[in-house]
Amino acid sequence: MMRRLFGTIGAVLGLATAAWAQPDGWTPPRTGDGRVDLQGVWANNAATPLERPDSLAGKATFTDEEVAELQETAQRLFGGADDAAFADGVFNAVLANVERNVSRDGGTGNYSSVWMVDRVFENRTSLITDPPDGKLPAYTPEATARLEAEAAYRRDHPADSAADRSLQVRCITYGIPRVGGLGAGYNSYFQIFQTPDHFVMLGEMIHDARVIPIGDMPHAPESIRQWHGDSRAHWEGDTLVVETKNYSPQSRYRGSAENLHMIERFTLAGPDDLHYELTLTDDTTWVSPWTAMVPLARSQDALFEYACHEGNIGMAGILGGARAEEAAAAGR
Repeated sequence: MMRRLFGTIGAVLGLATAAWAQPDGWTPPRTGDGRVDLQGVWANNAATPLERPDSLAGKATFTDEEVAELQETAQRLFGGADDAAFADGVFNAVLANVERNVSRDGGTGNYSSVWMVDRVFENRTSLITDPPDGKLPAYTPEATARLEAEAAYRRDHPADSAADRSLQVRCITYGIPRVGGLGAGYNSYFQIFQTPDHFVMLGEMIHDARVIPIGDMPHAPESIRQWHGDSRAHWEGDTLVVETKNYSPQSRYRGSAENLHMIERFTLAGPDDLHYELTLTDDTTWVSPWTAMVPLARSQDALFEYACHEGNIGMAGILGGARAEEAAAAGR
C-alpha cells in the first residue's frame, strides 16, 4: 500500500542536534501509569539520506533557504506523473537537480511518482549523527572478506533455490532496524502500542511486529537467536530505551548479523514528532559504533495489509527464469 500526500512537500526545520528540545509550553501526553504516551501511527518519509553525500562533505546542515529550494525542486521532479524514485534516489536526484531519476529494468517500466508518498526535507544532510562526517564507519578486514565472498556466491548462485534470495524477497522480514535503503517512503509506517510492561512496534512492511518487555526481565540465553534479535526496554526519564542482541546468523543488516548489538531511543519531541535514535555496534563488521536519528511524523493514516506471501508471484518467476537459463546454457 502506497500513499500519496497531496500538496507541497513539507520541510521539517531545526532538526540539528542542538534543536532537539521539546517545544516551549508543550507537555507530552501520558498514559495511566505516568509514562510518556508514544502510541499512534508514525511515518518515516524523510528524504534525508543515511550517509552524507560526498558533495556535501563538511556540511552538516542546510539553511532554511536551501531546504526551500530542495523542496521546490522535489515538487518539480516528482510532483507529477513522472517516474518514481526510491530510497536515497529522491534526495540524490533533487540534490543534482536532474530532470529524471529513471530506474527501469529492461522494458518493464517503473512506478509513477503519482503513487508514491511525498518525501519530507529537513535541514540535516544525513541521518547519521556519529561519526560527525555523516558516513558509516569503515568495514573491518574480516567484514570486507566476508562481504566479498557473499557477493561472489550470489553471482554464481543467484537462484539455486528460494534460500538464495534475500529475506525481503522471500517475504520473511525487512529486518530490524529498517533504516536506509527502502526504510523511508515505501510502506514505511509503524504503529506503536504501549502498556506498563510491554512496547509493541508494528511495521507495515510484511507486518513485522516487535513485542518488547519493559522492565528488568533478563535477555534470552545467547543460544536463542531470532530474526529481529532479543529486545528488552527500560525508561530513562521520558525516553524509552530498547537494547537488542541475539540476532540470528541468517539476519542481515549492512553486513552485520549475529554480532549486531543495537540501542534504540524513542523520544517524543513534539505533539507530532517522534525522534527515533539508534546506535549500532558490531566490532566484527565496523571499526567503530555508529548512531543515526530518524525523524518520525505522526500520521492519521491506518496501516494496510501487506500480503507479501499471498502476492509473491515474483518468486516463481525468479526461480523459473533461473532454471530456463540453466537449461539454455546446458543446450549450448
